[in-house]
Amino acid sequence: MPKPVHRATSRYASEAVTYLGRLIRESRIGRKETISELAERAGVSRGLLQRIEQGDPGCSIGAAFEVASLVGIRLFDLDRATMTLSNDMLAQKLTLLPRSARPKEKSVKDDF
Repeated sequence: MPKPVHRATSRYASEAVTYLGRLIRESRIGRKETISELAERAGVSRGLLQRIEQGDPGCSIGAAFEVASLVGIRLFDLDRATMTLSNDMLAQKLTLLPRSARPKEKSVKDDF
């Protein structure tokens, strides 16, 4: 099945992608780095980097996050020590998922 040409996105998502692209572009220019240099550092093509900076929602989120981190944009207000999920945080996040998406609970038979 061919990839869809255009996917509908909400206004919030479109504005967020555009905003991130502008931040990346301004940070790159502020560092006096060319598109080619940053693309090489990020391991992406020059065209993909241009699309990220233009706010194309079809770009890989991983590529956009990598480019953002390379130019010094902090996407989340977390440090590395707090980026791991504790069991309590994981349980809270799982309550938001429908039952069909939750991992199966294994029952342990410990009556010998």
